[in-house]
Parts: sequence; structure tokens; C-alpha cells
Amino acid sequence: MDDKFLKPYNPQETEERIYKLWKKSGFFNPDNLPKRHEEPFTVIMPPPNANGHLHAGHALFITIEDIITRFERMRGKKALWVPGADHAGFETQIVYERELEKQGRSRFGMDPKQLYDEIMVFTLENKKHMEAEVSAMGASCDWSREKFTLDENIVRETQKTFEQMYDDNLVYRGNRIINWCPKHQTSLSDVETEFVEKKDPFYYIKYGPFTIATARPETKFGDKYVVMHPDDKRYKDYKDGQKLEVNWINGKITATVIKDAAIDMSFGTGVMTITPWHDAIDFEVAERHNLEKDQIIDWRGKLLPIAGEFAGMKITEARPKIVEKLKENGLLVKIDDDYKHNVRVCYKCGTSIEPQIKAQWFVKMKPLAKLAIDAVESDKIKFIPENYKKIFLYWMEKTIDWNISRQIIWGIPIPAKLCEKCGHGFPDLKSKMNQCPKCGGSVTADIDTFDTWFSSGQWPYLALGYPNSDDFETYYPTDIMETGHDLIFRWVPRMVIFGLYRTKKIPFNTVYLHGLVNDAKGKKMSKSKENVINPLDLSKKYGTDALRIGLIVGNTPGTDLALSEDRIRGYKNFANKLWNIARFILSQEKPPNNKNKLDEELVNEFNTLAKDITRDMENCRFHIAAEKIYAYVWHRFADEIIEKSKPARPDDSGHSGGKQTVNRATLYYILENSLKLLHPFMPFVTEEIWSSFTKATNKQGNLLMIESWPFT
Repeated sequence: MDDKFLKPYNPQETEERIYKLWKKSGFFNPDNLPKRHEEPFTVIMPPPNANGHLHAGHALFITIEDIITRFERMRGKKALWVPGADHAGFETQIVYERELEKQGRSRFGMDPKQLYDEIMVFTLENKKHMEAEVSAMGASCDWSREKFTLDENIVRETQKTFEQMYDDNLVYRGNRIINWCPKHQTSLSDVETEFVEKKDPFYYIKYGPFTIATARPETKFGDKYVVMHPDDKRYKDYKDGQKLEVNWINGKITATVIKDAAIDMSFGTGVMTITPWHDAIDFEVAERHNLEKDQIIDWRGKLLPIAGEFAGMKITEARPKIVEKLKENGLLVKIDDDYKHNVRVCYKCGTSIEPQIKAQWFVKMKPLAKLAIDAVESDKIKFIPENYKKIFLYWMEKTIDWNISRQIIWGIPIPAKLCEKCGHGFPDLKSKMNQCPKCGGSVTADIDTFDTWFSSGQWPYLALGYPNSDDFETYYPTDIMETGHDLIFRWVPRMVIFGLYRTKKIPFNTVYLHGLVNDAKGKKMSKSKENVINPLDLSKKYGTDALRIGLIVGNTPGTDLALSEDRIRGYKNFANKLWNIARFILSQEKPPNNKNKLDEELVNEFNTLAKDITRDMENCRFHIAAEKIYAYVWHRFADEIIEKSKPARPDDSGHSGGKQTVNRATLYYILENSLKLLHPFMPFVTEEIWSSFTKATNKQGNLLMIESWPFT
């Protein structure tokens, strides 16, 4: 027996050594795999944000993707798992802004190049830490192919996509309503905002002969259009375009009646004034009727001179004062103090989004969404769980044009020029244009960057070196995209769209969606709640194998997982159990294979289980496969079969009772193949035991990671 079995299994002494052994072997790179590995199999790692340490969600996706990769590699596939890192534009800039705040500095007023260079240093340093943490999780990804979303070729191809989409009339620049974060001074797409329910006063205000209702009286200074449904009989005497003199917040104004079918006759009084600059629905009404649009609130969230005496005030400061003035002028009808509504906020800072009109670059989503809808409806892409197919299609059918401009410096620059005279924008990748092609006016470079999703949406093919690389030809489309279920309407649709648009192929055959990792009580982890569980702390304490299988057993795809330290501690005990099983079996010399009927039954029983687990693995039921092999090894193999292998104790008369015992060769067979079945889930301890197993059986000394999967 190997001397290492003289002491308990110690993951802290084993894991780093084993990982170095794997890397040295070169087998993470599919080009170095034995000849039996011919059929390509590809997983592209969702690139973690290179702005901090790994969290529990990262630990889960790394575990699942490594399970997939190791399983397919053992099945003889030429398995490639491409690692990467995301510059994560807006999110990383926010993280660095917090660092600046600690230093008493602000990005506003800083030289853009200096800020960019500082964030680059910060990001690359975090990228190193992140890569080390991914490795510590046992990730068998091909580090020689690692990609970063700011690699030169990825930046170049991302910008080419923008140019191609412009030429295909799929990208345009326009003055449209955007989501503006007053704190971070940038526009955001719809998927970068969230809705929170708030309880606010709802004000009913007299507007000439009408009563209007609003939760935002501070936006009403420019309201000179009153809109009603053309079929609303209550207002049949008012004609479209009719002028009315009304008393308003700062005096008399001329109001114009607008008839539009967008009005909900059942809401409030069925009539409303519109604020086209600060509301998306109002903007669309104004666009249809070619109405003027007045900005009321500036980019910092303060009222403009149009608000008269309230100019320069923040919204929260001005609102009660405006309401008081309405009351003094006899315009306040009543207040409903129990109005609940959903308010759009920035997903990173929680600041209320201020709709603003701004010239930005937009992607026309409907024609692109149709490509994705057609591919999914024809079952070219499979979803796990299946119900996410409907969710995907819902978001594609409801899609709106996508604002891809960001007013931040950290990211991929939009390669465009803007005319100072007429405002026309056009791509200019080679920076050769110095005059507007429309009016001949002077042009300047667009200083905005792309929305991060614009580059990460192209990740599956760009990570494989598209368009001119052997990897793209060999490994694309990829086999499976594994990611969080919360990205079903953010990242997944963009990958499908860009893959179909740019490569004319689907980017992956299967989408596997895991749930979120919550605390032991099922609550979302957050620093403010002090319930964050650091997966690396658990790994150091109980071993990476315990963390990995603890994240998988019982973790149904698409369902959130409650993670507790007790759960991981329990699987540390399982790793110890496996170690003790191996110590017992390998401590006894393997005899000739003289199998009896019991041995045949046990081998058949195990083979049936192995085939069953294989079907689970093939169908991405990893949570079930892990539970089956765990239960078998602990309760069937250790508690029952090994006990049967021990010689029966003599009774009082000195006879053994003639009980049939298990042949040692059968134990070796079950141990060998149990290690193989467990390897994708618990790679470190199984690889460590395997090295002793091969010595004991005089087998060729292959690493377990490239051994053949049972019954492949």
C-alpha cells in the first residue's frame, strides 16, 4: 500500500500539486490528447469580470463546465474549454470609481487616458487573481487559448461588426429616449436597469378643464399638450389640435389637444399631459404627432431654468415645494398617498433612472431577433431547463431597439465620427474621414464606448479566433453554453443574434442555465446583509472536491441553490470516506479474478448503475448523476459490499457459517470505475487515489483525467 494512505487525506497538501501535474501533462489542450480523441467538443467559459474575486456563482459555473469537459474528455472527445476574462466596461469602471473615492479622487475631471491606463492596471492585476482562483477550483480549461475581451483581435472584430451592421442598415444614430443614470453619467440599456416597487404620493392636478394625475410633478413644467383617446366619449367635444388657455405651475400657457390611441381610457381620468423628454411613452406620442420636446431635468438630476424659481434644485428637494405651489394656486385636486408603482433604477447603484433624449447609436433588434426566433423555434438550439425556451422567445418577440452607446472611457471605443454641423454619425475604423459625407462639415471622433454586451455577445466565435483560425473551423459551433438563468434575456439572446448574423451559424447547440447561489436561508447574498459566503474560504477549509460536489448534488438546472457551510462539511466527510475505502482495498493484494455468483451480481449491479449515470451525464442531469454515485459509494459500496468482502466471523462452535464473500478483484473493479465516475465531480481526490491504484495494479500510469469513461 502507498505510504500516503498512512495518514488522512489532506486536500491542502494535495490540490496544488495535482493541478500542476495536470497542467504539465498538456492535456488541458485538446491538441495533446491521445489519438483516440478525435471528435471535437467545445465549451466557451462565460468570462468572469476581471475586477474582483470569484463569488459563489462563479464557483458553480466553473464546477459545472469542468464536469462537462472532464466527462467528454474521458469519453474520447477532443474536448476544448476556452477560458477568458471580461473587461466588464460599466461594472469595472464603477468598481474603480470606488477606489478613487477612497483616495479622495473622482473620474470627473481626470484625463481620459490617465483614467483608462489606471483601470487597465487595476483590471490586469485582478485578472491574475481571478485566473489563479479559477485554477484553484480545478478548472481543466486550456490556458494556452485564454482570451480577454480587450485583446487586439477581439476589439478589431467587435468594431468590424459595428461597421458591417451600419452598412446593412441594422445600426443607426438617433435622438431617442434613453435610460440615464444621473450618478454615473451614462446611458444604460434596458437590461442594465431594474424595477423596484415604490410607494409614492399620486397627485391629481387641475389642468384647465381637465384633471391629470402624476407621481412626478417636477416634470410637468413643459407640459403643453393634453392627450386623450379619440374614442373616449367623455372628451368627444374636444378636437385634435384644439388650443386652450390654462393656468399652470408658473402662470398661463397655451395647451394643445392631441388625440392618440395609446391612451389608456381606464387609467386615472383617461386624459394626461405629456412630458416627451422624460417619458418613453410620451416620447412616442410626440414622435407620431411631430410635437416639440422640452428638457426639464438636466443630466445631473437638477431642474433647468424652464422650472422658474425651482431651477437648480434636485428632484427630491423640489417636489414638495412644487406641490405646495400647486396647492397655493388652487391646482392641486387631491393626493393619493398609497400609490404603488415600479420605478426603473440603475442595476449597480440603485439610483432612479431619468429618461432623457440623447443622440446615441442603436441596433435595430426586430430583424435580428427574427433570426434567433427562427433558430430556436426550429429546435436548432436546446434549452435546459426546457421552459426557458418560452422565456427566450418571449424576450425576442418583445424586443426594442438597443442603445449600445456608453459615456464611459473603460471599454471598446465606438469607431465612429460625428459631424459638428449636422450631427450625422458614421463608422470610420481607419480614422481617415475628416469631413461629413452628408454636409461636408467638420467631424470629431465619437468618445463613447460600446455597451459591454455588444462585445460579450460576440464571445463564442471571437474566443475561437473568428474569422480566420483553425480553432473556429474545428470547434464552432460550440456544443454547450452554460450560464446563469438570469442571463436568459441579457447575454444569451445577444450571443444567438450575433452568431447567426456574423457567422451564419448558431453559436451553440445547447444552453444550460444554472440557478443563483443563495445563503443557507435561501436569501440573496449581499455585503450589506453580511451573508456572503466566499467559496474559496470553504474550499480552503474543506477541500475543493467537497465544495464542487456540494454545489452539484440536488442542484436542479434553473433552480436557485441554498449554500451552507454544513453542506460542504458533509461532503468533506465523503472525500474522507472515499480515501478510507481506497486505503482498505489497496492495502490487500489483488488476487486472481476467481469470481463467484455474488461477484457477478455485484459487477452487473455496478455496470447497470454506471450506464444509468452515463445517460444522466449525456442529458446534463449532473445533479442526479452526482447523487447516484455518491449514494452508491457511501451506502452500498462502503457500508455493504466491503463489509461482505471481510471474512465471516466464526460462531460459537468455531464455524464461519459458509457465507459467500466478495472477491478482492471485484472490489478493485468497483473502486476503479467508481473513481472514473466520480472524477468529473471530485477530480483532486480521485486523481490522487488513482496514482496509487495504478501502482497497485501495475496498470499503465495514465492520469485519470484521460482514462476512458466506463462503457463509452
